[in-house]
Amino acid sequence: MGKEDIQKKIEKLETEMASAVFWTDKDHAQSVIKEIQELKNELEGVGKYDGGGAIMTIFSGAGGDDAEDFSRILLEMYLKYFTNKEWKYSVLHKNENDHGGYRNITLEIEGRSVYGTLKNESGVHRLVRISPFNDSQKRHTSFSMVEVIPKFDKPDEIKIPSEDVKVELSRSSGPGGQNVNKRETAVRVVHIPTNLAVHVESERSQSQNKEKALAMLEAKLYKKEEEERRAKEKGMYVSKTTQIEWGNQIRSYVLHPYKMVKDHRTDVEVRDVEKVLDGELDEFIEAEKGL
Repeated sequence: MGKEDIQKKIEKLETEMASAVFWTDKDHAQSVIKEIQELKNELEGVGKYDGGGAIMTIFSGAGGDDAEDFSRILLEMYLKYFTNKEWKYSVLHKNENDHGGYRNITLEIEGRSVYGTLKNESGVHRLVRISPFNDSQKRHTSFSMVEVIPKFDKPDEIKIPSEDVKVELSRSSGPGGQNVNKRETAVRVVHIPTNLAVHVESERSQSQNKEKALAMLEAKLYKKEEEERRAKEKGMYVSKTTQIEWGNQIRSYVLHPYKMVKDHRTDVEVRDVEKVLDGELDEFIEAEKGL
């Protein structure tokens, strides 16, 4: 729906509000008021789920230990940012290596306007430094992908036909010997048409993990549709077959030969890399709000 269409719909609903009989049906009146607010938010660029929580996943790109260590660095940066914001977070799934790095890790973040604040952090992050994992002291470039989707409390926000979903059960990756029953409850849900997948192992039962995974899958589809809609509005083409476009770098963290963090979309540059990695992200995030 274009801006003119949204404006016309708002005017139509506001005309309905002005009628003498509008308040006789309280439920209908409240739903109209809610719809007007959602339309106004959309007009101002505030998404439907911006006020709620979010799910963040960090995936390591090619580069083995270096890339997986970069995912750890990004994770620690975000956790400090969440703490500064007084947001709560929990781990839904993680795939950790022997050096404390992550092949991937998924977090659930709760607080006020979490999704609206973090949604533009989605994209490819790039690290340039001297690798701590080889002795040649050569400069190394690593990539990690950050994905942020809205938190849906329960499935059914977006209807997905059951035949489009494949559910796979596996063991949780928790420490051995502790609550063996819980280790049998991990759930992986795949959306067959797009091949989007979600893995959850944080809950105590298989059914709870499945419900959370389905809600996350719907949120992934919502995010995908939103990005395609925004790209269409800007006259851009988004390939439906490319789920992760590693060429789409949004921010670089350079530790060698000089120090700088630069966002490639807003051109915001910060020379104090340690401050950024310590969770000081507001300068980037404020600039992103205009995207």
